[in-house]
Amino acid sequence: MFATMLRQGAVQLGRDKKVVNDLNVFPIPDGDTGDNMLMTLKAGCNALKDNMGTLSEAASAASSGMLLGARGNSGVILSRIFAGLAKGLQDVDKADAKALAKAMQAAVDEAYKSVPVPVEGTIITVLREGVAGADANSDLNQYFETLLEAMQVSLDHTPELLQVLKDAGVVDSGGAGLVSIFRGMNDGLNGLISDEEIAPTAAATPTVELDKFTEDSTLEFGYCTEFLLRLMRSKVDLETFDENVIFDYLNRVGESVVAFREGTIIKVHVHTFTPGVILNEMQKYGEFLTLKIENMALQHHQSTNQDNASFKTPPKKYGVVTVASGEGLINAFREIGADEVIAGGQTMNPATQDFLDAFARINAQHILVFPNNKNIKMAADQAAELYKNADIHVLPSTTIGEGYYGIGYIDRDNPDEDEVIASVTEIMQSVVTGMISTAIREAEGDQVSVHTGDYVGYSGKQLLSDSPDREAAAKALVERLGAASRDVMLVFFGEQVPQNEAERLVADLQTRYKNLEIMLNNGQQPVYDYIFVLC
Repeated sequence: MFATMLRQGAVQLGRDKKVVNDLNVFPIPDGDTGDNMLMTLKAGCNALKDNMGTLSEAASAASSGMLLGARGNSGVILSRIFAGLAKGLQDVDKADAKALAKAMQAAVDEAYKSVPVPVEGTIITVLREGVAGADANSDLNQYFETLLEAMQVSLDHTPELLQVLKDAGVVDSGGAGLVSIFRGMNDGLNGLISDEEIAPTAAATPTVELDKFTEDSTLEFGYCTEFLLRLMRSKVDLETFDENVIFDYLNRVGESVVAFREGTIIKVHVHTFTPGVILNEMQKYGEFLTLKIENMALQHHQSTNQDNASFKTPPKKYGVVTVASGEGLINAFREIGADEVIAGGQTMNPATQDFLDAFARINAQHILVFPNNKNIKMAADQAAELYKNADIHVLPSTTIGEGYYGIGYIDRDNPDEDEVIASVTEIMQSVVTGMISTAIREAEGDQVSVHTGDYVGYSGKQLLSDSPDREAAAKALVERLGAASRDVMLVFFGEQVPQNEAERLVADLQTRYKNLEIMLNNGQQPVYDYIFVLC
């Protein structure tokens, strides 16, 4: 029943995801909350396909799937909600309304712990007030009905708690996504079960390039091996078993190991030439719930680095992971010193697993992570907590400009990582980044009115220019960013901008700001027609 309810929740969110996406408070294409929550939830549903045991085991499996599949802040918070639910259902085979209410309170507690500075008027408020308003002294059907009613009341009230929602005339998108999920779960509970497929999301589907490994090839890179291992009581003492026995073995015989334990499940990612040997060893401790083995010559990585990187890179003090989209922008980050560039950014938030995979491909003592987007940082933070083979430092880069300059100022010869991080953080604070994008709705800023279809210039969440003419909007933005008082400006033009237009714009700006060194780059990025980085 739990699996059915969860799947029906995903079906309902799939129906509603465009509505949820469109509830963004900023008038540019940054509304991907629905997609992020759906991809996270689908990861939980997929994990459940291989675990139809007790209610406790099902909740734990779904939680583990969401943990690794979480994308964006909303997805990470959703994964923590279901992690709390799983904790509340630990060792529970059958839950009545009171048991579920207790587990839902654990979900509230976990959700609030996942946010460093909880903000009311968001998904966590909708969850908390929904749980508080639900009737636990009833049957399950009545409990869910009252839970949904209280959630909806809370969602409708979110604009009164957050001025930014009130100004935009919308309710909180994460809260709306949560209500959609629980509406679907309630349908599942009441037998209103749809056989429709869960809606597709914006994530690209991995492809296999078979010509990378032919009948004349040599196994050069080994196999990427991933599995979930259930520790078995018949094989180990679950109360005293030390999972480091497994972790130490994997690090001796494999490469790029990512492994952690959650309850009685061991999650493993390892590169090896002999997966069979590892699998045989693992069966000394338990049995497999899921298993995937891929020839790395064929494997598709979401990371934009080449698949044929050396199996074991030389060890070094510092490694760098960042996030960007657009071939030119990605190459720029590689050239400035990024070891791994994860494909993603605005509207395309990478998952926790994407960061774990990137970390595993770097042989460094300290890995510096530049998310370059506030909506990506929580997934990076969650991956940092899970990864144990290096010290992970997630830097506070919220824009492409901060990440670019931050990576460029890493002193790789300095043995003191704290000094390096402090220096990088300081230089990022001096960088100003502005973007030009197309407005998807009307909006009012402090000094500018935005019209649907116009080109809007902004920095952070501050609207700075608006015009039906892209070049005019760009020139006004650069002026408002204080270009006259800066020394250097990088200009990345996007995939929709002709090169001759970008060159004409830079020539005009150079005439206006004679003391400003301007460097033009074809970033080929989506969403942003121009990215201006001033330092």
